[in-house]
Amino acid sequence: MKSFYLFLFLFIAATLQLHAQSLTITVIENETNLAQQNTQVIIENPDIGFSVSRTTSESGRIVLTGLSTSGEYIVRTEPSEAYFESISEPISLISNRNTSVLLIVFSRRTGRLDELTVTARSTTINTVDAQVASEISANEIESIPIEARDISRALYRLPNISQSTGFFPEAPNVAINGANSLFTNYQIDGFDNNENFLGGQRFRIPVGITQNITALTNNFSAEYGRTSNGVINITTLSGSNELSGEVFLMTRPGPPLDASSPFAQRDLSGNQVKDGFARYQVGFSVGGPIVEDQTFFFVNAEHYTDLKDNLLNVPQLGVNETVSGTNHFTFLSGRLDHNWSSRFRSNLRINKGIINIERQGGGIDGGVTFASAGNRQDRNSFAIANRNTYSGNGFVSETGYQYGRFRWNYANPDSDAGPNVTVLAPNGETIALLGHPGFVFDETENTHQLQQKFTFYKGRHTLKAGADFKTSGFALRGGGNPDGSWLVQLSPEQLQNLRNSGVTQNLAPQDLPPDVDVLNFGVELRPDAFKKRQNLIGIYLEDQFSVNSNLNLNLGLRYDYDNLSKAGDSSGDFNNFAPRFSANYRLNDRSSIRAGYGIYYDKILYAVYSDALQFSSNSDDFRSQISLLVNQGILPSDTDIDKVTNEGNLVAGVPSASYLRGPDRGQLQSERESVFSNELRILNPNGLDNPYSHQFMVGFQRQLTSNSLLYVDLMHNRTYNLYRLRDLNAPAAFPIDPQNVEVRTQEEADATRATPIFQDNEGFYTPGPGGERLHGVARSIVMTETKGRSNYYALNLTYDRTRGESDVALRVIYTLSYLENNTEDINFRAMDANNFDAEWGPALNDRRHMIHALVSYSPVNSLSITVAPLIQSGLPINRVADASQYGTNDLNGDGRSFSQQFVGNNDRSPGLSRNSDRLPWSTVFDLNLRYTLDIDDNRFELGADIYNLFNAENLSGFNANLTQSNQIQVGPEGREVRNVSPPRQFQFSVRYLF
Repeated sequence: MKSFYLFLFLFIAATLQLHAQSLTITVIENETNLAQQNTQVIIENPDIGFSVSRTTSESGRIVLTGLSTSGEYIVRTEPSEAYFESISEPISLISNRNTSVLLIVFSRRTGRLDELTVTARSTTINTVDAQVASEISANEIESIPIEARDISRALYRLPNISQSTGFFPEAPNVAINGANSLFTNYQIDGFDNNENFLGGQRFRIPVGITQNITALTNNFSAEYGRTSNGVINITTLSGSNELSGEVFLMTRPGPPLDASSPFAQRDLSGNQVKDGFARYQVGFSVGGPIVEDQTFFFVNAEHYTDLKDNLLNVPQLGVNETVSGTNHFTFLSGRLDHNWSSRFRSNLRINKGIINIERQGGGIDGGVTFASAGNRQDRNSFAIANRNTYSGNGFVSETGYQYGRFRWNYANPDSDAGPNVTVLAPNGETIALLGHPGFVFDETENTHQLQQKFTFYKGRHTLKAGADFKTSGFALRGGGNPDGSWLVQLSPEQLQNLRNSGVTQNLAPQDLPPDVDVLNFGVELRPDAFKKRQNLIGIYLEDQFSVNSNLNLNLGLRYDYDNLSKAGDSSGDFNNFAPRFSANYRLNDRSSIRAGYGIYYDKILYAVYSDALQFSSNSDDFRSQISLLVNQGILPSDTDIDKVTNEGNLVAGVPSASYLRGPDRGQLQSERESVFSNELRILNPNGLDNPYSHQFMVGFQRQLTSNSLLYVDLMHNRTYNLYRLRDLNAPAAFPIDPQNVEVRTQEEADATRATPIFQDNEGFYTPGPGGERLHGVARSIVMTETKGRSNYYALNLTYDRTRGESDVALRVIYTLSYLENNTEDINFRAMDANNFDAEWGPALNDRRHMIHALVSYSPVNSLSITVAPLIQSGLPINRVADASQYGTNDLNGDGRSFSQQFVGNNDRSPGLSRNSDRLPWSTVFDLNLRYTLDIDDNRFELGADIYNLFNAENLSGFNANLTQSNQIQVGPEGREVRNVSPPRQFQFSVRYLF
């Protein structure tokens, strides 16, 4: 009930005013290049019936705030006795961002008679600030080869953005400036669109609702916080005075049109698919007026289904079957805009995403998971945002409210809850996985976001002051199967009888012999949800000072606080002050230079906090082990053990039990005190510092012609307080001599730990303070610290030419960059004894050279041909120890190796540093073909996309999961190919636009 009243209060507050966008207009005279003050300018948007007239200030400038993103604006000056008319190209505004336009007026004194009808040009270079930003408009989106109309597949067509290697299948698929893809801030119309547990989009945005994609990658305004990485903001489509929309069908038919590949590929969720994969999509959108010039609507619905086959192959049971599965993705969106008056405007936006990814059993190349163990991954989202804007005399007040919900059930069983069974053959080989998936990960988050901003206009100053509050309630059910996990072994006779019974893919736990030999039974002792609320507050003040018509200065200060920074301490990180400064100097009507500096803070990723709760323990033995670390000075003397530990997930095991009749978790709760764990976690007793970066940039912009732009930007980011894991009970350092490699056993390593680990008849233990043996302890005690570092250097060149009067549009982007760090991810650890200095090296997603291009050719208005090459140098290779040479790849005996370490920072090949080698360059050409046929005022469109047109087999440069990529190689010269870029693939579409 409290949540309901909070929601009602915030919703009422939101009906006052909300987020908007602004337009800065500067008028100069062509000959003198001087600002034109007291010039009347008309701003019109016939799509929504908007028209106002304003007069330029002494600096020749007009700033309009609180404008709608609906329709297109035209800015013009009226013709006079002294000057010809000047008119801009149509301008589409971007949510929560300032757009600048420069109008150049021509004097009649120098004009010839035939110039009386000349319309002066306008420029679109940024003359306001120094933010490094790029965008893709709706018109450009139509001509880009985008798989499945998924906007994330268009992002890497922008500068400073690349496809990423992630650390789990569903990780976001793009990296900004090479940084970890989890830390990007996603927005819809300026509102949060993040899945706040790990990262990535909450609602996966389809093409059908997208008016504009904007990427802010460096030196953006103080309005933006909670990321030291970058911002991806989607401006959504809205209705206008004209009824319009589309209906589409799209398919990726797969074989036999697609080129073949021996390697599995990834579907849009990041999970592997191979034979029999095909995709079918359908959708529509429509928008228009409810009341002309006053009320408008827009709705969009898109659905697609993936078809995929797995192979269930168990020769011992005589099973060799194809197991078919489907993925379902549904995206529903609606938007309502209403103009109450010329000063007051409202809109309401709703987004609903339903994603169901099936794990039907079998495997990509054959597996032993039967259909009874089939499950689904559900990623369902909802958001509702209300926005209103009020424009007063000399000020604009904007307030925003959004409610968002995200449910991520990673393994939702197809069957009812019950036990899971791992079945071994008489020789010990696993031949069947039956029943429940064997683990639980079911996360729910409910987020409220409230924003307030005031903009004041005072002479040459445009002042912005605002606050943003976001609160997210998290609940995670995790751990093992609360209904029990069985490990059983069949006798030769039982195996033969089972085979003779005619086993199919529907084999279930109850089909096994009741007297099967039970090797182990385990049950999750804590099935309840872990709950915590994250509160984020940001406050900012910014002044845009127009020194004159040529020079703009932007001075800003932002403050952020995140309550999760408290972690296991009594107070949080309260010193997150972030100054921002930028200058933009217009050299002439076509060129400007700009420079900027700022500090940018990240929020605390919730998974960091949640992992410390879920994988902890509050048993007496573990608390005693923590006390031993405190006594040795490894943890602070004032460590509050109650705050840093938690009753986490724990599976209690029973060596033998009657099959399917084992004890329940209530009967096994006493086991919690004595269960030994290979690893447990605690919250940091010193708290967490929010990651932050210092960002520097200098750039030059040149409008070469009325439809072509050139950008040159130099950037440098220095980032601090990055996440990494410290093992508080790490074994002593064990340097490896590459000329004489010696291997330390785990037993030898355990003896050197701060709380040494030994073994007796009851299992592993550490000696307690009174000589007692503590069995309910952990080999490794892990804590997140925020002490990691990274440095980023980049030069970016962008040439952009719209079609204009020619048949060709062209965008070419070249980025030369380097990113180095000593931590990659929230689960990154040093190879040996917490020595992070030895981890300095190129980042996982570091690209030295990237060349993007989009070349669109329209020989006739009805035909468009776009070629999109992507050329990039190879990604780093981390070379790990060769077990065939040394007998193990765990050379220092700390218990971590490639098969166990998801992030890949395991023992490296002796003599080599981290990420010391490179994969070869990659080159991919994509092709988009569109043919349109006009039918009265409507259009019928046929489209075809061909990905990897020349079927290049690239080892690098594509979106991949680390465990499936080629970036981990064994030995100093190993070249095992685990995966290649997707082969040539086809996608076809039919659209009717009205």
